[in-house]
Amino acid sequence: MFANPKTNIEQLGLSDGAVVADFGAGSGFYSIEAARAVAPRGRVYAIDVQKELLERLRSEARRYHVGGIDILVGDIERLGGTKIREGSVDVVIASNVFFMLSDKKGCMTEARRILKPGGRMLLIDWSGSFSQMGPHPDHVFYKDAARKLASETGFSFEREIDAGSHHYGMILRKK
Repeated sequence: MFANPKTNIEQLGLSDGAVVADFGAGSGFYSIEAARAVAPRGRVYAIDVQKELLERLRSEARRYHVGGIDILVGDIERLGGTKIREGSVDVVIASNVFFMLSDKKGCMTEARRILKPGGRMLLIDWSGSFSQMGPHPDHVFYKDAARKLASETGFSFEREIDAGSHHYGMILRKK
């Protein structure tokens, strides 16, 4: 099974009123599920560098009558690149983005910057390269490397989640 946004969001345990940033939101599967989980008072910042994907997300949110999503064109690898105020977010979601990033440390640092003290990060990525699916073997961001980088950038490991057979998932907490 591939990573299922609804199941993964349920394991995160979001609640009404939470503020979430979806890093590399793409076409919005996680943004939409997170917005449902934090409704009616919560907000989701859907951040991506690809405007056309964000437009698709906007259309899908309208189609499913999901509100509470703010679309932001931003750079998750650069400090301040999300344009979100420091210490204003409860949870950052980064699903299937780290394997694509040039500056993984920059992304972790930006996540830490926008999180409130004690805020959490849901990190989900490919556990390997699987023939015709998943990233090239040279681009896989393995679980051990993710935990090491998280520790180096001011996060503590909280727990793993079941993110599907081809992915790993972990919840990190801002120290």
